[in-house]
Amino acid sequence: MFFGKLAKIPSDGIPYPIFAYAGLLPWTFSSNAVTAGSNSLVGNAALITKVYFPRTLIPGAAIGAGLVDFAIAAIILFAMMLWYGTHLTIGVLLIIPLMILLTGLSMGVGLWISGLNVKYRDVRYALPFLVQIWMYATPIIYPISFVPERWRWVLVLNPLTGIIDGFRAALFSHPIAWSELGVSAAISLTFLVYAVFSFKRMEREFADII
Repeated sequence: MFFGKLAKIPSDGIPYPIFAYAGLLPWTFSSNAVTAGSNSLVGNAALITKVYFPRTLIPGAAIGAGLVDFAIAAIILFAMMLWYGTHLTIGVLLIIPLMILLTGLSMGVGLWISGLNVKYRDVRYALPFLVQIWMYATPIIYPISFVPERWRWVLVLNPLTGIIDGFRAALFSHPIAWSELGVSAAISLTFLVYAVFSFKRMEREFADII
């Protein structure tokens, strides 16, 4: 019954298993990076109070570690694509700048929430719920075309929408929705800059609060 329901979900002409996996791959990296980065300061409280160093290194290291998991999971995706007879093209190189953009977005969200988590410890309990909502608001197991056209602009405001759509386009040689990707890039970079400045302001109080 479950797989019968999945078969009804459009996948833009791509075999559904690799369509879904191609969306889950960047999403899993981002969600794990945000969660790890958000809890990194509280988890290293002793280090923060004893040694001075740029505090941004702690969330950054937690997020960077997720790149290893991403690389391993990507190998599985490529194996699945070979199994389904889907061939890679030169367009797959677009994944590199997309991953840089995705890492920047994850870094921004992780930095901002990690600072809030130090000041307001209840943030860690709300985070899994918020991440789950974010997942359903992102076209991971469904294409953006699955959403009624009059509501797609709302979905596009989610910066992960353009990134994941671009990720699939690079893998499956589909046309890239540059307008969506442009919105994602603008929001991601703007939020990263905001998160860095916000983190710097909150950083002054970390040693006293933590």
